[in-house]
Amino acid sequence: MSRLSALKGLSSLSGLSGLKDINGLRGLSGFAVLSGFGGFLVRRAVGVVLTLFAVSVIVYVVFYVTPGNVAQITCGPRCSPEQVHQVAQQLRLNDPLYVRYWHFLEGLVAGQDYSTGTSVEHCAAPCLGLSYQSDQQVTGLILTKLPVSLSLVFGAMVLWLVLGVGTGVLSAWRRGRPTERVLTAVTLAGTATPVFVIGLILMIVVCGELQLLPFPQYVNLTDDPEQWAWNLLLPWLSLALIEAASFARLTRAAMLETLAEDHVRTFRAYGVAERSIIARHALRGAFAPVIALNANNFGSAVGGAVLTETLFGLPGIGQELVHAVNVVDLPVVVGMVLVIGFFVVLANAVADVLYALADRRVVLA
Repeated sequence: MSRLSALKGLSSLSGLSGLKDINGLRGLSGFAVLSGFGGFLVRRAVGVVLTLFAVSVIVYVVFYVTPGNVAQITCGPRCSPEQVHQVAQQLRLNDPLYVRYWHFLEGLVAGQDYSTGTSVEHCAAPCLGLSYQSDQQVTGLILTKLPVSLSLVFGAMVLWLVLGVGTGVLSAWRRGRPTERVLTAVTLAGTATPVFVIGLILMIVVCGELQLLPFPQYVNLTDDPEQWAWNLLLPWLSLALIEAASFARLTRAAMLETLAEDHVRTFRAYGVAERSIIARHALRGAFAPVIALNANNFGSAVGGAVLTETLFGLPGIGQELVHAVNVVDLPVVVGMVLVIGFFVVLANAVADVLYALADRRVVLA
């Protein structure tokens, strides 16, 4: 009996130690996963900062080494050489390019003081400089235009996700039938049609011929949410129809790949309904690439909405950028391009993080 009790005691101790080892391994594996994902986030954050720095250098150099007398253009054609020289001194155009870029970075981090004739104006960080034409702070100008562009892109994003994913699901579900052929033709037409063509057709048909909607005029969301939505409906559709085509093709391809796998065939053999297979399995497999593409398209749409804003007369970043280019207002041009670049880089980083959350193999790669 003593030997038997001793063996039971040893087995119980070994079982406890085994459980402790297993729990310890689980804790270590959980810590490793967290540390791996944390390291991935740190690498992405460092990559975002370095990319934004490189973008700022390229943008600043490209626009400020362009040919032409910026001081003469800013002062006007009737200015004397002395006045042009004075303007160049105020704008620091006579300083070397690296000195001007250093002042630009200094303004982004700590703010900067600018001389506007008889007074000195402080531009708080992040300071993108003063407009050559209006002496207005570029940061404040961008903040007044940015809500218009974000309203356009966010509304269009909802529409292109609904239209694109819905079309892709229906096309994969009806594979080999006339419905799929029609949807494929519509998708290809949407991919090949420029946004301004779709916008013009919508304005002519909806606003001109049918008179279902008035011509778009931007209304602030806080002033009248209903009029805000009605006036942005056509711009949303113009931008969303272009982007929805790529989402439809991606969703269809991902779902067809999932529907061809062995476990889906097993579900069908057991009599599981086709709708349940599509909703619970095939559509889930398309989530990761759709999330990544949506984040990328959101960043590019902020900068790519120039044509949409110009066509519909929306006072956003795109329309202001076109105006700044026409009058050679370099601080506004550089500031707008940097903001657009910031959204593109940030959207790509968010896409990487979301894709890593959907597929942890990305973290380990």
